[in-house]
Amino acid sequence: MSAGSGSRSTTEAPKAVPIEFSPTEPPDEPPATDHPAAVPAVHGYTSDKAAYLRRLKRIEGQVRGIARMVDEDQYCIDILTQVAAVNSAMHAVSLGLLEHHLQHCVVDAAHEAGTTGSTEAIGAKVKEATQAISRLLR
Repeated sequence: MSAGSGSRSTTEAPKAVPIEFSPTEPPDEPPATDHPAAVPAVHGYTSDKAAYLRRLKRIEGQVRGIARMVDEDQYCIDILTQVAAVNSAMHAVSLGLLEHHLQHCVVDAAHEAGTTGSTEAIGAKVKEATQAISRLLR
């Protein structure tokens, strides 16, 4: 169907599916080693990494579908609906990552501040989170 035909395709646009994450306790500290590069960093999202990867692959497929829709001259509004669904899905991923950052990285920095008496680490993590939120709102 050509973009200029004005008729709408009969295919319904799939809705974005939000990611649901289970609340988890922060992971235990990684084992001590003489080779820090040998131990992968443990981030707040690590426990839900598989869910993030599945969701990102689904989003990747949606983006490929949008490209195919453009290639096939699909109706503009149908394409825009799919773009909105991808944006919504990416927004859900972003919010999940931000939540994990706050629950893990910022909380760990607060614990560290309580132990060491130095609040520099927590200030840096809060600043990182604030900057990430600012980027998400643009």
